[in-house]
Order: sequence, then C-alpha cells, then structure tokens
Amino acid sequence: MTSSLDYLVTGASGQLGALVLAGLRAAEPGARIGALVRRPETAEALAAQGFEVRLASYDDSAALEAALQGVGKLLLVSSSEVGKRAAQHARVIEAAKAAGVGFVAYTSILRADSSPLTVLPPEHLETERALAASGLDHAVLRNGWYTENYVMSAAPALAHDALIGAAGEGRISSAARADYAAAAVAVLTGPQPASGTVYELAGDDSYTLSDFAAALSDLAGKPVPYVNMTQAAYAAALTGAGLPAPLAEMLADSDAGAAQGGLYSDDHTLSRLIGRPTTPWRDTLRAAL
Repeated sequence: MTSSLDYLVTGASGQLGALVLAGLRAAEPGARIGALVRRPETAEALAAQGFEVRLASYDDSAALEAALQGVGKLLLVSSSEVGKRAAQHARVIEAAKAAGVGFVAYTSILRADSSPLTVLPPEHLETERALAASGLDHAVLRNGWYTENYVMSAAPALAHDALIGAAGEGRISSAARADYAAAAVAVLTGPQPASGTVYELAGDDSYTLSDFAAALSDLAGKPVPYVNMTQAAYAAALTGAGLPAPLAEMLADSDAGAAQGGLYSDDHTLSRLIGRPTTPWRDTLRAAL
C-alpha cells in the first residue's frame, strides 16, 4: 500500500526541485516529503537522502496516478520538454485529480497571459487553464527569469570578449533559482492560499544586458562589451555555437521578448513571499565566476 505524503515535488532531480526538497526539509523537518523522478538511477541518490521516491514520467498516466496516491500537497515543476509540456502537465493534473491530491502549486512564467514572449508562455497558460478547469485547489507560481540563465553566458562572453544577445535595452528583473525555490516552499508550507491564486514572481532589482556586461567586465578585469543582435542573428549565433535549434530559438525569442519588457517587473511579491530581499544579480554572477 502506498504511504501518505505531506508533500511531493515533481522534477525532483532537477536544480529547482532539489532546492525545493531541501527547503521543505528545513521548513518542516518532521514532514513526509516525496520526490517524483522518472529515472531509477536518480531515485537512489534521493532515497539515500531520506526522501520517499516515486517513479513516473510525465508521459505515463497510469504511473503518475499511482505515484500521486496519498499526496497532500504537490509541486508541479514544469517539464523541460518545450512543445510537449501542455500535454505532459495535463496528464499530471488528471492523475492528481484521480488520486485525490489536496493542493497543487505549479511553476509557470511571469505574466503568462500577457507576455510578449511567444515560445514559452502558451504552454504555461494552457496548463494554468487546465488546473482551473480541474477543480483542484491550486496556486500558480509565475516565475520570472533565473539570473543563472544569463550567468551561463558569462564564460563564452569572456572567451570571445563580448556578451551577445537580442534584448536591446530591455530591463530584466531576474532572481536566483534559490529565491524561486524558497517561494515554492513558502506557498506549500504556509497557510493554503485561495484556490487560483496567482503569484507574479521576479527579482527586486533589474538590469539591461549592457549593465550585465559592465558588471562582468568589472569582475573579470577586462572589457566585455554587450553586442546587440537581431533575434534571427542571435539564434543563428547560438546554433553555430552548438546549441540545438529549438533551444537557440527559445532563447532568442526570450531576449526579443525582454526587449519589449517581457522579463521586467516592479512587483515585489517574490521578496514579500520569501521574507527577504531577492538575491542581487551581481552576487549570483560573482559567485559563478
């Protein structure tokens, strides 16, 4: 018989999921915390850390329904498979309803219903609508950009003496991945919000990619200018550097959306929710270097 769990985190072997698991354990040491993964080899490491591991992929409805039995609160971390996500998330939601899960929090994207980005938001919005239609008690965590997404560009920028992008002078209100994980923990462990509550989550401070390049230059001790490109040219440059075409196109679309304000927010819901300022983007960059 499947044991009951206070919390279950999907995508638990990913970077966000791992941070949420650690945060849940710190917030509620006595809670029964589960980790949903799709590969047995990752299950072993999580089980060794004391988490109850359940195996299921987002593509297997029967396995999902079995894995979600006895779950009080579920964090549905969005799938990494862009283009397949809406259907995958729908399976999780259907399984959660069939299993009688008490509450679902879902990691969406900043202003999913009005974002100028074109690649990422539609599947998130479709998932939000599926949650609303399911009748499950739920909340939506509309995560803004992770600072780490741009920090990954630091090494190639230093190697090629330029930071490239297509964000123009658009401002980016990113936060560290750990900040978004802390928000998920706060929503899961705090008083349950009214069903359908949407949290627009973003960093306290914003920057342009020119600002980011200037900070990188200061930290590296050499000039690293920001070179703005068209969306198509940036996608081509990323593909030329070895990124798969769908990923390159998604990143270029996100930059183009940032140029239109799609990654900016002056809403401080994230810092209010986690009870502290969000991690300064320069600190995340400094730590990475």
